[in-house]
Amino acid sequence: MAGLVQNYTVDASDFSSAGEASGNVKKTLKKLGFAPDLIRRVSIAMYEAEINMVIHANGGTITVTISTEEISAVFADVGPGIPDVDQAMQEGWSTATEEVRGLGFGAGMGLPNIKKYADVLDIDTTVGVGTTVSMKFFVKQGGARL
Repeated sequence: MAGLVQNYTVDASDFSSAGEASGNVKKTLKKLGFAPDLIRRVSIAMYEAEINMVIHANGGTITVTISTEEISAVFADVGPGIPDVDQAMQEGWSTATEEVRGLGFGAGMGLPNIKKYADVLDIDTTVGVGTTVSMKFFVKQGGARL
């Protein structure tokens, strides 16, 4: 898929810059003229994945590819991995610390929200090695200027 590629680095435990990548992608999608509903879905899912990297992983990288047919985002980390993906997909289930919850994060809605808003979600995880979360959003109408 040819298109515009954006790369970002997410630092572990850096809540002050968490959400910058998803915010930048949102601005790019607006400038390119994508539909507001698509922009909203991409922004929410990306933010959830980005926050998960800050809270649970040791940071990581994000690669976003934007084309007239789809938007894809790949979040790769070298964190602890997810021992039970099915459990992690349950609304309200979280391994966030009390400190993180005190900051207003860790409600256990990250992965469920990503699944809700992405057209395709793939989670590849190995305990002790890391996790790669890949999501796709299909452009259903209107396209954009690329």
